Amino acid sequence: MILIKLLRFYEMILFFRIILSWVSPDPYNPIVRFLYSFTEPVLAPVRKLIPPLGGMLDLSPMIVFFVIELIIQVLA
Repeated sequence: MILIKLLRFYEMILFFRIILSWVSPDPYNPIVRFLYSFTEPVLAPVRKLIPPLGGMLDLSPMIVFFVIELIIQVLA
């Protein structure tokens, strides 16, 4: 199904953003800007519900991954 492939693609983009968060990427790099602009609209509302633990550990990507996997399981 196309929707499942799109969700898997979004998971890959989210994964690359997580990897980039471990280093200091150039915020003006077009790839970094794309990753942030594509994932931030989904991550920001989750961050409002569950703020980062201790101000540093952001659980929002894990929650989004979990929700995407639930949606895929329902669709499959």
